[in-house]
Amino acid sequence: MFDERFAEFSRERLGGDPVPDDLRVLLLAEWQGRTDFRDLLGVKFMEPGQLHPLLDTSYLSAAELADPEMQAVNAGLALMSTHVHIVAENEDRWIGYWAHPDEPTHRPRPVVMLDTEFSYWLAEGGTLVEALAVEGAHYAELDERSAFARTAGALAELGLSLSMSELAACEEPEYIVDPTRFGEELIRAERVRRGLWIGAETL
Repeated sequence: MFDERFAEFSRERLGGDPVPDDLRVLLLAEWQGRTDFRDLLGVKFMEPGQLHPLLDTSYLSAAELADPEMQAVNAGLALMSTHVHIVAENEDRWIGYWAHPDEPTHRPRPVVMLDTEFSYWLAEGGTLVEALAVEGAHYAELDERSAFARTAGALAELGLSLSMSELAACEEPEYIVDPTRFGEELIRAERVRRGLWIGAETL
């Protein structure tokens, strides 16, 4: 029943990559009208046709859009969007996968987060749901370890067990290409291409 929706999500959000198992569980619950996972993890998933945040220029004025420097930045962000597969969002950030082609394909893609200032960071945890549980623990009113254990227990009750039950066991992110540095390189290349880059300074 949902095969076509998963295929569409893969095409639109994951560059054609298979939908990871934990994300399939979260999406299926969402599409079935359940809010338990969404409420527990504090996220909502991207809707069909929803614009990638790195492509959204609606917050810019006409003057800003016409500015050559801003045009170079937007062009770099557009290129970056093909490597940042955003699948969900919360109040102040977007969440997805870091899909640079130099990243190994034999392991799950690193989970990447993006804030409204277009800063990137790779999250702890080997899967999306683990990364969301860790992030939630960091901002919880309880101490982090207790908050994570509570979330892990609630997820297990909903049928989605984490690979670890303690925060200390969460994996540090592994990556080959740093998204922040790569994003800066893309914007720099656009500045050069447009004649805005001279030595170490822009015009």
